[in-house]
Amino acid sequence: MLLVKTKIGLSSINGIGLFADQFISKGTPTWKFQKGFDLEVDKNNLEKLSEPARKQFLKYAYLDIKTDKYVLCFDDARFFNHADDANTVGFVSESGDEVDVATRDIERGEELTCNYREFDADFGVKMEKG
Repeated sequence: MLLVKTKIGLSSINGIGLFADQFISKGTPTWKFQKGFDLEVDKNNLEKLSEPARKQFLKYAYLDIKTDKYVLCFDDARFFNHADDANTVGFVSESGDEVDVATRDIERGEELTCNYREFDADFGVKMEKG
């Protein structure tokens, strides 16, 4: 679930992107996994979906490296684009929450990015499709 004000728009990176709608200072939490809001899905459940639904799901979900389950963000967080030098980074907090924080100050209107390699086991497949 997003923890900062954002908006979506056309991205110079790829398709639709997520943009800061406020100034975000370095270290500010920007997103966290919220059970009951964000969806966590076992890989075996994907076979129950129709092909068009599975394709759409896989476009926006990521395969969590740690849990081997798919995560689909309920809100616009699904529009984070990849960047090798991302302006957010994820970690597990002391309470066990998965949280992303700003790695530097992010100006209003700047695209929010994350490094898919750090958390998405499907990174290679996603990057091939571009």
